[in-house]
Amino acid sequence: MEIKIGTQLQLEPTYTERVEKFRCKVVEQQDHILYIDYPINMATKKTAFLIDGSEFRATFRTEDKQSFAFNTEVIGRKAGHIPMIMLHCPKPEEFIKIQRREYVRVETPVDVAVQFKDHKYQLVASDISAGGLALILKGEVAFNDGDEVKLTVALPFANGDVKYVITEAIVVRIFEKDSKRIATIQLTDSDDVDQQHIVRFCFERQLGNRRKELNPFNA
Repeated sequence: MEIKIGTQLQLEPTYTERVEKFRCKVVEQQDHILYIDYPINMATKKTAFLIDGSEFRATFRTEDKQSFAFNTEVIGRKAGHIPMIMLHCPKPEEFIKIQRREYVRVETPVDVAVQFKDHKYQLVASDISAGGLALILKGEVAFNDGDEVKLTVALPFANGDVKYVITEAIVVRIFEKDSKRIATIQLTDSDDVDQQHIVRFCFERQLGNRRKELNPFNA
């Protein structure tokens, strides 16, 4: 699968506290380089000047309405009749297909601190999405179905950064699965920045899993 000339890309900066989105169009493609026109900030409608080395999560839709995402970075610019920015383009097999919902759930261990009234627990989630997570319970807990809890979720990124998402949440259901007690949790108070951190974390883990599948001997 190739990204065709004229494809619209949406770029979101990675590893930043700001929530920004840029729209641009693919003008040329050569080897593993995408040449795009200067992007427009989707909030301000102004032209954005991207710095070399800036990293982004790029998303696009194919002609058959499927959505994909990939990690990219600015590697230069090219002068001409249409000034262009050069983006690194990974191999098509490294593209991640996006579900219709943004809340893609990824199975990966995540450390979570839970506070319920005067009770505090250090637990591990078995999976996570921007909408919620599944906690593995150890021993008895004071909270039950329908209770409101406060979470601190630690998200370790590949570049060494750790982002902490602090949010209110609701215990949806506590049940037994494979000899484990699981609590499904719905996030209720996460802001745009928190959700962006979780979405990027899930995408990064998806990309890592995809690379392990493609190169099992290098995993």
